[in-house]
Amino acid sequence: MSNPLQLSMVSFKQGAYIIVEGKQNANQFFIIRSGKVRLSKEVEIVAEEGGNVLTPGDFFGVVSTMSSHSHIETAQAVTDVNLISVSRDNYGLLIEKNTPVAMKIIESFSRRMRYLDEALTRLTQQSVDGQAGQDHLFEVAEYYVKQNQYNQAYFAYHQYLRFNPQGPKIDQAKERMAKIKPYQKAVYLNEDEQEFNRLYPKDTMIFTENMPGQQLYIIQKGQVKITKIMNDNEVLLAVLKPGDIFGEMSLLEHKPRSASAIAHEESVLLAVNRENFTTMVKSQPQIISKITTLMSERIWFIYKQLANTLLDNPVGKLYDALLIQLEKNRVEVRAGEAYSFDFGTKELIHMVGLNQLEGNKAVAELLKNKRFKAMDNKIYCADIDEIKKQAEYYRKMQRIARKREKSGR
Repeated sequence: MSNPLQLSMVSFKQGAYIIVEGKQNANQFFIIRSGKVRLSKEVEIVAEEGGNVLTPGDFFGVVSTMSSHSHIETAQAVTDVNLISVSRDNYGLLIEKNTPVAMKIIESFSRRMRYLDEALTRLTQQSVDGQAGQDHLFEVAEYYVKQNQYNQAYFAYHQYLRFNPQGPKIDQAKERMAKIKPYQKAVYLNEDEQEFNRLYPKDTMIFTENMPGQQLYIIQKGQVKITKIMNDNEVLLAVLKPGDIFGEMSLLEHKPRSASAIAHEESVLLAVNRENFTTMVKSQPQIISKITTLMSERIWFIYKQLANTLLDNPVGKLYDALLIQLEKNRVEVRAGEAYSFDFGTKELIHMVGLNQLEGNKAVAELLKNKRFKAMDNKIYCADIDEIKKQAEYYRKMQRIARKREKSGR
């Protein structure tokens, strides 16, 4: 790669540490020019797709740099290495001068996110068997109809009929749709419609997991929640706000949706298909920077969710999930500082994938701590330092338990 941006070239000797897991203020990432670099984590939750040893042309540190979070991995030089250093501020210029490099990063992020999402599914004991393919669309619809959420159910049944016309449950799907049709207000049932600006009423589905994807979406107004049906529970993955982009993984990879998107409140979206996306990349390179930042945020968050799966104690999972939300929102944790989360106990239970019975017991235990209150579908904490202390305690207890298991005690 030439150096038209006057980017910094840096060298490290064999064995040198280039970035260290947990270090704050990540402000630059690296592209390898020569040599090899090994990535590692304190706790290897899942093996990295493609392995942990990087070679020329590979890059690392992008997730933490573009998300402005702490490093999620340690990078050490396996051999003497020569690297190109790219600062967060220089990334926009890199896109303008060398768009293919930026697109390579985005495409690799898309693959990485799908791989990590599948790993998260496995670790939360959600068997991918029987959920793969369009048959799962019927199961998604069945879940929502049981919850009397007819907008989502009708949309998912429609996609099952659309993409699986010879499916074994076609007659059941048609029968269910006929019954709930008077009570549903589903919109844009055919995602490939050409309308660029779209209005989605509250609780209407934008797309459902496992359906083919043709578009990405940019939120102009409102909020969108990203969910996944696991063990007959709806797990809340994220709540997105104006300016956020979602659905890019299917557009980039030509693969089915990995999760569902539902209007959390009335929302106005821009629907961008592949043709429009190609045009926007050329005319508005800043969109690549935005997508890179958002995908970095999501990968960082998935790693934190994966770490949460290692906790056996349900109450520990709740404390850890609350701390992750504070980190995600860049809330400085200080003793005596109060904070109100913009979700309630039901959403918290869904975040960690507990069933309702186990989740309710864990929440009841959490609320015995007088620093916490649940009101108006929000969780209030009078001292967020308590969240950090409790989360660290449960993580420590988990590490001790794992060491005992390995030692055979």
